[in-house]
Amino acid sequence: MNHSDQLLEKILQFILEIGLPVSFDAVPDDKEFLPGICISNGGLIIDKATLQYPGDILHEAGHLAVVTSAERKSIDGILETDTDKSAGEEMMAIAWSYAAAVHLGIDPLIVFHENGYKGSGATIAKNFSDGRYFGLPMLQWVGLTLDNKNALQKNQKPYPNMIAWVRP
Repeated sequence: MNHSDQLLEKILQFILEIGLPVSFDAVPDDKEFLPGICISNGGLIIDKATLQYPGDILHEAGHLAVVTSAERKSIDGILETDTDKSAGEEMMAIAWSYAAAVHLGIDPLIVFHENGYKGSGATIAKNFSDGRYFGLPMLQWVGLTLDNKNALQKNQKPYPNMIAWVRP
């Protein structure tokens, strides 16, 4: 098994362990936002033949993880991007995927690669590695993690450690 296959398996094992469904099939054109991956009926469809960036799986999984289980079941296809709610969920998915990369011990640049995030992937990774965590307040608000102050008060580890990986 080569390094790319090992990376993919590590990411997929994590996604499955936290309870998000994954299937392998061709990705329908009308549901594909990122090459080789889509959200479908609350889970992920991955086409290994067309997947270009395994780190994108963590980002898409983040979208599923940060919404309630009721909302998760109804997510299908390309996500809306023009509402305040979707902007907040995008920031949470970015923060979640950074925490997942740290948890898995993989380079955050695998998630925040040069061809993602409108060319700002490296800047996002640098901000997070320097402790500038946009999305953290919202992840804390929904109960998935704690900032430094609240973690200290509760004698827990702060973000990027997660209390839970998926909202109930």
